[in-house]
Amino acid sequence: MRVLLVENHDVFAQIVTERFLAGHDVTRVATLREARDLLASARFAVVLVDYDLDDAKGDELVRWLAAHAPDTRTIGISSRPDGNAALHAAGANAICAKQDFARIAELLDELDQ
Repeated sequence: MRVLLVENHDVFAQIVTERFLAGHDVTRVATLREARDLLASARFAVVLVDYDLDDAKGDELVRWLAAHAPDTRTIGISSRPDGNAALHAAGANAICAKQDFARIAELLDELDQ
């Protein structure tokens, strides 16, 4: 599955990509701007979105995707409950808190059906 990981923490991104997303084609960006630029020219099956990005909040990207790429599924991946609540309220298809990331494969399988 082609996955866009929008995550600004290098260590977390590296660990989850190697440990939990190794069977997927993962592209990682660290900012909302990079994500929008990439999504303007490339398609992904799913976008994993953190809430606290360096240049904006992830819920902005979830709303942008709903308007510009409504077929793209999104999963909110904040470590904070309020961040995940905001991502969900913005329209994320699912939530996977960072501390529960071991279940990301299950969520990806559910969204792929």
